[in-house]
Order: sequence, then structure tokens, then C-alpha cells
Amino acid sequence: MKELRCKPYNVKEDILGVITLKGKNIFHRKNAILVKEGLSSPQMGYAATITNSDLSGKGCGGVMPDLTDFNEGDVVMINSKGDIIFLYEINSTHNAIFVTGKCNHRCIMCPQPPITEEPNRTPFNLKLISLIDKNVCELGITGGEPTMIGDDLFTIIKQIQKCQPNAAISLLSNGVKFADREYAKKLALCKHFDLQIDVPIFSDIAKDHNEIVGAKTFYKTVQGLYNLALFRVQIGLRIVVHKKTYKRLPQLADFIFHNFPFVNQVAFLQMETTGIAKKNLDDLWIDPYDYNHELREAVLLLNNRGVRTYIYNAQLCVLPEDIREYAVNSISDWKDIYQPICKDCSLKQKCGGMFATNQQHISAHIHPV
Repeated sequence: MKELRCKPYNVKEDILGVITLKGKNIFHRKNAILVKEGLSSPQMGYAATITNSDLSGKGCGGVMPDLTDFNEGDVVMINSKGDIIFLYEINSTHNAIFVTGKCNHRCIMCPQPPITEEPNRTPFNLKLISLIDKNVCELGITGGEPTMIGDDLFTIIKQIQKCQPNAAISLLSNGVKFADREYAKKLALCKHFDLQIDVPIFSDIAKDHNEIVGAKTFYKTVQGLYNLALFRVQIGLRIVVHKKTYKRLPQLADFIFHNFPFVNQVAFLQMETTGIAKKNLDDLWIDPYDYNHELREAVLLLNNRGVRTYIYNAQLCVLPEDIREYAVNSISDWKDIYQPICKDCSLKQKCGGMFATNQQHISAHIHPV
């Protein structure tokens, strides 16, 4: 998520609030953070004030020279170190609620290393959701592994239903917990009008999948998928492509078609080379150009059989022309970049770019079209 730095003043604990540039009346200020240039003193009633003039010793908030990154309706948290963390950006289509850093897998290419201990984030997230614009079209739920918070997951979903009634939900989960049929049933009983759970599967061979996720859970994931299908929950499958998965992409696609005919979509993802993945790059990194043959065969196999298929995080110039139409702009705005060579490319407006964290590991075949 996007972060800025400010000089904090009187910030003794984390401050969560919705950004206002216009100001709010006195009755609606307690959860708002006023961002305004040239303030000589903080205005009453706001959770905090961010300005470009020195207010040290008065009120609480932050001082920084450039205020242009803020928009009316963004939701941020300011901490005592001066970090301003954007938890919701009103102009972004990639907003997600981070429910936990815990995980029951240790995937060798995970960009978000799991943690073992953390405070309960649910009360914080319930407040966060209450501050998010009610007209938002989509929200993600992510982690870690979201099911590690147990039934609190359903409390989060119900809070979104209440506060953002028109928002579709994309839930990222490894699916293992849904091998418990009662837990899968509880998700279905939330009766959300448009919720899709996206579950990773990395091989048609249990041993290979288990090696990648660092746990012997292949069959639990499969059982979880069947339980979710039993209760008519929308399901997407995700395959991160790297050196340990690319060779059997066509076989995996065939396995998905024959064993999971109920899935709503399948997505093939280019790897993000940070977190745990960075430590394992010698075993994982392959130029995406070098797995085009296998990727193309898998994508067309599924699509030709009526399975909705996507490619995430890929650069159009690297993909074969006949599968470029399946590529989606999927990288979050705050970490999406282009190389200087992309400046005059005719496909740039359609291309999803690349991860900022992948600067040292990009395809050698990127070129302007």
C-alpha cells in the first residue's frame, strides 16, 4: 500500500481517519483528517491535521511540503514515526482490507512473508470499513491467510455488506479451511450478492503443489473447492508461474478443466520478486518470455473449452500476440511502473506494466511495439 512520510506532532498512537480537503462541519469531524495548505493553527474537532506549515505543539497530525498525493475520501493511518499509510484510495480500483499477517502456508514465492503473532485486527478493520466510501464498486479481502481469523472473517464481510452495499468482494484464500464443510457453509450464509474466492493451485501433482506451499495441504485445498462449489460460492483459481510451475501448465489446465468445471475463472500470474520470493529467486526466476509456449497452450486450452481465462502482471510486448487479449491490468496502482523503453510503445495504455519490486528481474524481451 502507498506510504508517505511527514514530520509528526503530538501523535502518541495510531490515528485512523478519512481525508478531507474541503473541510467538514463540526458534527462530522471526529473521524476526519483535514489536509490543508498554510494552516497557522489546527481546526477544532478533527482527528488530525496535515499541512505544510509548522504546527508543532498545537493539535496533532503531520507537516510535509507536498500535499498533492491526498484526495477527498482517501482513508489513511498516521503513526508516531510519521508514516502516513493509505489504507483506501478513492481513485484506485485495487483496494483491499488486510485482515491478518498469519498464514498456514509458507509459499516459496510469497511476496508477503507471514507473521506468527499479531494483535486482533478485526476491530480496526471494522472501523476502517465504516470510513470507506459507500459507493465503492469492489473491495478485496487479503492477508496472510484471511481464514486464520476464523468467524471474524464473516463479520468483516457483513460489515462491507452494511457499509458498501454495492461492492463486489474478492477474497484471496488458500482454501484449506474450507475443507471444513461447516466453515464453507458459513461463508455461503453471508449471502453476499457478488463474492468470489480466489484460490491458488500450483500443480496437478499433489507432491509438487505441497512443495511450493510448504505444507501437505493439496487434498484439503481440493476438498475446500468442492465444498465451496457445493454451496454455490463463486470460485477463481490462481497459478503463479515460475521455474517450478511452468513446465506443467498445460497439464494443470487440463486437470482444472476435468476436475473443477464449476470455477468462474482461472488466472495465470507473473511472479512478484519480493518477500520470500526474493530469497528463493535462484530456484524460481525464469524470464517470462521463456515460458510463453507453455502459458499459451494452457490459456488457449482453457479458453477454447469455455473457461474464462486471464493473465495477470504480464507485459504485452513479451506475450505472444494471440494471447495478449487475455492480459489484465492487475498490478496495484502504487507499485505499478513502466521502463523508460516503454515511453513510445503503442500498447502502453493497454499494458499492465510491471511491479516496482521487480526492477532487478524483468524480461530481457521488453521492447516498444
